[in-house]
Amino acid sequence: MKVDDRTKKKMESLPDINWSEVIRRSIRRRLETEESLRKGIDRKRAMRAAMSMDRLRKGTSGRWSGSEEIRKWRLKR
Repeated sequence: MKVDDRTKKKMESLPDINWSEVIRRSIRRRLETEESLRKGIDRKRAMRAAMSMDRLRKGTSGRWSGSEEIRKWRLKR
């Protein structure tokens, strides 16, 4: 794979960096991300999370506003 001339010059200005290793690590991380995204969903765990969010929402519904909270803290500065 080739990089454009501008990028190549910048890379050459940092000769102490092992660019092949940087690229390998980046590819590994991306592969892990893609594999994770393509895995099936643990439905039981997802349902527990949804029920937990519903309980939290019911406990704060109508009494708390994120935008009001942010405004309050900004005014305190």
